[in-house]
Amino acid sequence: MSASDVVGLVDLHCHGALGEEFGSSEAGTRRAIEFLAAEGVERVVASLVSAPEAVLVDRVSVLAPLVAEGVLAGVHLEGPFLSPARRGAHDPAALVPPRAGLVERLADVAAAAGAPNALQQWTFAPELPGAHTLIAALARRGIRPAIGHTDADATTVTRAVEHCLDATGRAPIITHLFNGMPPFHHRAGGPVAAALGAAGRGEAVVELIADGVHVAADVVRMVFETIGPHRIALVSDAMAATGLGDGDYLLGSMRVRVRQGTARIADPSGPDGGAIAGSTSTLARCLTWAVEVAGVDPDAALASASTTPAALLT
Repeated sequence: MSASDVVGLVDLHCHGALGEEFGSSEAGTRRAIEFLAAEGVERVVASLVSAPEAVLVDRVSVLAPLVAEGVLAGVHLEGPFLSPARRGAHDPAALVPPRAGLVERLADVAAAAGAPNALQQWTFAPELPGAHTLIAALARRGIRPAIGHTDADATTVTRAVEHCLDATGRAPIITHLFNGMPPFHHRAGGPVAAALGAAGRGEAVVELIADGVHVAADVVRMVFETIGPHRIALVSDAMAATGLGDGDYLLGSMRVRVRQGTARIADPSGPDGGAIAGSTSTLARCLTWAVEVAGVDPDAALASASTTPAALLT
């Protein structure tokens, strides 16, 4: 399967491309979308990393008109309500406890731009104080909850999934399964065990980044064989370096260094750098990797990159 041969893909989690971060400017956002479209990505949800409220307002103000125009499929707020212990590439200074007021403000900004449904999903850590109230706020504004960047145990995540279902009537998303959460252990399954169990019951959809960096090939294949493609959304988590190559970039306020196609927070204190900072692969290339390297059935992989994520959009 060649990346140039696939069409109709839907990427629910993408931060930008061609040196452009979504929302930093209208022109830059359009260039990134055009590049992704040429790679077969028909619909894109623009993901925003954790940032101060004023920055998020500015970026939603840029993106919401593009949603109203039909250029973007929506906006994903990845934070700032995340666990500091599992923040990954998010700026720790930008992380705050869940606050319904921020949901209301950003939803109002989108509505004022003619895109009341622009905010498609919002990633949060369910163990944080105020998470229960946050879920209710997301439900009021028609935003799908997404659980991720969490240090919670399995019970907390399971209860959060149930609360999301009760409040919204829709299955929550598990943001990039395995990444931004404790590793699975047979005596402490954590968010991974809870997520796979919920997906197996039809109560959640898990994101998988199949870029060859974030998740091992045998693990990607295992997830497909365990819960099936209708509960998996392949995502790229692509950042600004996508389409350009190695070099130095920004992800929000964080400096990122890309070497041999792998993006990490620039950290001179260690030989391997800091945390993984998104991917440099388009969804089309993730799809190809899932089939040709991970050994996922082509029809299953394609469904997880097209019909499954499409069904989550409002």
